[in-house]
Amino acid sequence: MFHRYKIRQMVRLVRAPIADSRASGSGIYEVVRLMPADETGEVSYRIKSGVTERAVREYEIRA
Repeated sequence: MFHRYKIRQMVRLVRAPIADSRASGSGIYEVVRLMPADETGEVSYRIKSGVTERAVREYEIRA
């Protein structure tokens, strides 16, 4: 499976749990690393906003 987003691309977090205190107020993040696909074939990313960095699956973000 290929990655839809590229390093340094700005994306919006669209599937943040309501009580997730790590989520940025704006929901805008920068892709900082492309992660390999898991056993189901789903790719993931490391994204960062300010000092907050997190791992997300591709379905959790939009350009």
